[in-house]
Amino acid sequence: LFYRNGDKMMAVDITTEPAITAETPELLFEERYVFTHLPGAPRNYDIAPDGQRFLMIKSEQQQGEATQINVVLNWFEELKQRVPTGN
Repeated sequence: LFYRNGDKMMAVDITTEPAITAETPELLFEERYVFTHLPGAPRNYDIAPDGQRFLMIKSEQQQGEATQINVVLNWFEELKQRVPTGN
């Protein structure tokens, strides 16, 4: 089980047999990333399919000079126009 505790990313091993038990939490790393404190808010990180990496958003203090994000909509339609499939 992975969870956030402020700036700390924690992991806890859980077993379900013969009963549900949780081991002692382990600190994976501590770094300032965006953290939502609102109850019911979706988690603000994701785990790579291989379980070896996290995807997280750095706080503004760590972003440096970046002041914008570019979102490309309908990129697949443009790609189909630029690269015909031959059908």
